[in-house]
Amino acid sequence: MKRVAYYKGCLASLSAKELDTSTQALAPKVGLDLIELEAVTCCGAGDIHEAEPDYYLHLNARILSYASETGADTLMTVCNVCTLNLRQANWQLLNDEELRDRVNRNLRAAGVPPYERDVDVRHLLWEVAEGDGYERLKIAAHKGLKGLRIAPFYGCQILRPSKVLGFEDPDRPWSLERIIQACGGEPVDYPAKVKCCGFPIIQAREETALGELIQPIEQAKDAGADAIVTPCPLCHLSLDAWQSKLKASTGRDYAMPVLHLSQLIGVAAGIPESELQFRRHVVDVEPALAKARFEP
Repeated sequence: MKRVAYYKGCLASLSAKELDTSTQALAPKVGLDLIELEAVTCCGAGDIHEAEPDYYLHLNARILSYASETGADTLMTVCNVCTLNLRQANWQLLNDEELRDRVNRNLRAAGVPPYERDVDVRHLLWEVAEGDGYERLKIAAHKGLKGLRIAPFYGCQILRPSKVLGFEDPDRPWSLERIIQACGGEPVDYPAKVKCCGFPIIQAREETALGELIQPIEQAKDAGADAIVTPCPLCHLSLDAWQSKLKASTGRDYAMPVLHLSQLIGVAAGIPESELQFRRHVVDVEPALAKARFEP
């Protein structure tokens, strides 16, 4: 088992609790021993980063510090935005000794342990797409999802900027497809799988945001996908909850189920619905899952 500090972020703590419960249930099956961080806050998303960059840096340094205090070498996230923010902050702190000293002085003044022992920030996606996590995934996903066509949706902030994230080619990613195949499903390819879901601008420019959102849903639907899977709860929120907005503006009911990554693997691994909590979704998942041919 690999011990990792587990930072679930704000969405998995609140509106997307099904992401947390499914991750907690899945973790031991893929060799992850989660040490949950409790005395931590939101990473600040893009808003604080833009408005108060130094405050954003300290906010994320505090999270990194508490992760380091657990003794784990890895801080695992389940959100694209959290992954990007924490890796950006970590990149700054690791490459600027003077900056890190100043931030640590401020952390000490606030009663927070300084960030002195480095941790590596990694998304759950990366933990199960290769190495020991992937080998365990292939064993855990014994029930399989044969007969189910799944459209991967990466979103933008798990792929770019590549110099900070650096796990895979942002234009030709492979990790979600590999996981879908390991679970017995058939990955569906389509151009919009690497685009933005529209979440960051939905409040300010709803029409533009819906123009972004319709692309992956419409393309996945037209390509014959039974469901979409995404590693990001913000993308999940957009793709799942805002289909009603698309129906109102286009008159087309896409009825496209959207799964969290941990839920997709969880279904293939036989994790009970009480842990996967599909009832919390807006678009019904059951019609898609009914198409799958599970192995005994």
